[in-house]
Amino acid sequence: MMSRRKLTFAALPLAASLWASAAFAQTPVTIGAIEILTGPNNKYGIAIKNGFDLALEEVNKAGGVLGAPLAIAYEDSAGNKDQALNAARQLIGGKKVPLILGPTLSNEMFAVGPVANERKIPIVGTSTTANGITALGTYVFRTSLPEADVVPVTLRTAKEKLGIKKVAVMYGADDAFTKSAYDVMKDAIAKLGLETVTTETFGSKDTDFSAQLTKIKSLNPDAIVVSALVEAGAGILLAKKSLGIPDSVRVIGGNGLNSPQVPTVAGAAADGTLVGSPWFIDKADEVNQKFVKAYKAKYNSDPDQFAAQAYDTLFIVANAIKEAGAANADKIRDALAKAKYSGVMGNFSFTPDRDPADTSGVVVIEMKGGKFQIFK
Repeated sequence: MMSRRKLTFAALPLAASLWASAAFAQTPVTIGAIEILTGPNNKYGIAIKNGFDLALEEVNKAGGVLGAPLAIAYEDSAGNKDQALNAARQLIGGKKVPLILGPTLSNEMFAVGPVANERKIPIVGTSTTANGITALGTYVFRTSLPEADVVPVTLRTAKEKLGIKKVAVMYGADDAFTKSAYDVMKDAIAKLGLETVTTETFGSKDTDFSAQLTKIKSLNPDAIVVSALVEAGAGILLAKKSLGIPDSVRVIGGNGLNSPQVPTVAGAAADGTLVGSPWFIDKADEVNQKFVKAYKAKYNSDPDQFAAQAYDTLFIVANAIKEAGAANADKIRDALAKAKYSGVMGNFSFTPDRDPADTSGVVVIEMKGGKFQIFK
């Protein structure tokens, strides 16, 4: 299988360049993607699309796949599972794609995954971290580490370095991702022997968290463990600050708070927030730094974890299409299952259950001055 380094950065000789130019005259090999491109959670979907598009340029610059350019047909789910389901039907039935990337959120995948699996179209989630995703069927893959592999590392690190003994918990009760992350948090808190002083819920569209946080303040926890998406998470941070809860009471977040958009909304109130991540922007290896530089040059902003995962995933998928030797869904599915890749996220392969096999790269990061840094 062609390595990412060769695929992306090797200088092409004249003959190869001419071949690549000729490939663009061929009908593209088109795969589908369902992402949140509009609406309150589009921060995730746009970052993911950016990662895909950056990698797509590099794949096609190096000659594309199967003698033709690779293309992505995007569908906007707007974060609505019914819209995501309609998008999947359009991509599968209308555009006849042999593979789908996405959707963005776990609750969307729980709607879309069974349809793709029934139609025997491989579907690859890059940001779907809830428990049970790949159990939807043998055509359902994900390149994102499940929360079950990340949250316990974050909480254990916070206990060891901050000495936390009792926590309050807040989670979005009407979203599959935030509810699943809460289940992981609850289990990890119990295994670490931490005391939970209260568990408070909220809705994904809620904007007022003062009642929950006033109660939490009165119970004097050492930390607040939060499972939320960006908008609600930023709102919680702002409310915590306005209610005068001390900065020493850290917010420990799940994957939903692992976004540079959090300080964009919450400002200085985001400082001190801890999250776990399988990727970090300042990772020193050459492949990662080339990705960060290329991303900044193209989008005039820093990449986040979601962009990095999407970037690697596009190469994994492109390589699988090459290995399959045809734009055939069954052959691509079999090639994906055998994928071995080294990219910005590190070494990657799938477990027999189609989850990421290597969970050793999780780091805990904290927000300082609007940027994530390694938590020390």
